[in-house]
Amino acid sequence: MTHLSLAEINGYLRQLGEGALITLELFLTSFALAFVMGVFIALATLSRGRIVTAAWRIYASIFMGVPSLLVIFLVYYGGSAMLIGLFGAWGRSIDVSPFGAGVAALSIVYAAYIAELVRGAIDNLPKGQFEAARALALPRGVLWGKVILPQAMRLALPGLVNVWSFMLKETPLVSLAGLQDLVASAKIAAGATKEPFIFFIATALLFIAFSGLTLKLAMRLEKRLDRGQNRDEAPASEVAA
Repeated sequence: MTHLSLAEINGYLRQLGEGALITLELFLTSFALAFVMGVFIALATLSRGRIVTAAWRIYASIFMGVPSLLVIFLVYYGGSAMLIGLFGAWGRSIDVSPFGAGVAALSIVYAAYIAELVRGAIDNLPKGQFEAARALALPRGVLWGKVILPQAMRLALPGLVNVWSFMLKETPLVSLAGLQDLVASAKIAAGATKEPFIFFIATALLFIAFSGLTLKLAMRLEKRLDRGQNRDEAPASEVAA
């Protein structure tokens, strides 16, 4: 067993802390972009047009069927070529970093799952909600922003929490593309000190702590979204907000 000085321990702990911040930044940025993209895709595919429906099916089939790690590698190693193909010589000036590749890949993959959740939630809303909003001549922005989407988010919340959890656990995959995140920092510390259990267990505890905090926040959000719902009379999916 390697004997570590206090300075060395503090150095490795600081390195783990910096890696944890990078992991959280990557995860939160990716989830925010995936959520926005997913909602827009869900709304766009409600048109039921043949071209839109076909494009959605192709997109969902590809990114729900391909491993996230493969998408990360494709974006990281092939991102520069894709940018040059799209923007020509101007694309050569854009450097695809491991962080940027991770954000792009995770956002693209999980936007498909979020879009499917939001589409299903909107389809499960009572049709009377749309009819009542149209009868009141509500503007389209008010209809979706104040009436439909808040109810859809309530129905989609359990699924969104699952997506959040899965995405958090897949975030360390970006370290394989060279990102110095929490897992990469733990691996470096474990290799240098020959103490893998200490650093890997510490890393696992950090992920567990963040997941636990997430579940508490999700429960509070669910209670807030469920205000005014009478669970004794009908299921949540059948009650108008």
